[in-house]
Amino acid sequence: MEPKKLSRPVSSDKATQAMGSLISEMLMASMHTHKLHLKVRSTGSYAQHKALQTFYEDIQEHLDTLAEQYQGHKMVLLNVGEPVMKNISLQSVENCLEYLDKLYTLISETQSMMTCSSIINEMDNTKGLINSTKYKLKFLS
Repeated sequence: MEPKKLSRPVSSDKATQAMGSLISEMLMASMHTHKLHLKVRSTGSYAQHKALQTFYEDIQEHLDTLAEQYQGHKMVLLNVGEPVMKNISLQSVENCLEYLDKLYTLISETQSMMTCSSIINEMDNTKGLINSTKYKLKFLS
């Protein structure tokens, strides 16, 4: 007797699609900021280096928590495909600040589609990480 294969329930509703895109963008945000972290140099670069490190490490925990909570709440697996923002190349802290603003907006837009308070709360925590990182990049370097 062959073992029963488990099906992969994937929902195509708008909120689920938006969450999958957001998770993909958050994965890319980790990579983009990590790359910038490796190349910052100037006055205040150590503070920038550390702020970016904290961000790229912590954003991964947030995206993992969001994905797991959403999938458990909806009992579907997310389709984590292409990121929303294309052709991102963070060449400077100023570029990064603009990118973080866009990421914050994307989270807020996706958050407006959510109904589960724990998911909404985790999205607020993620936006808090963005705000803290922006502060550190702008004022502590």
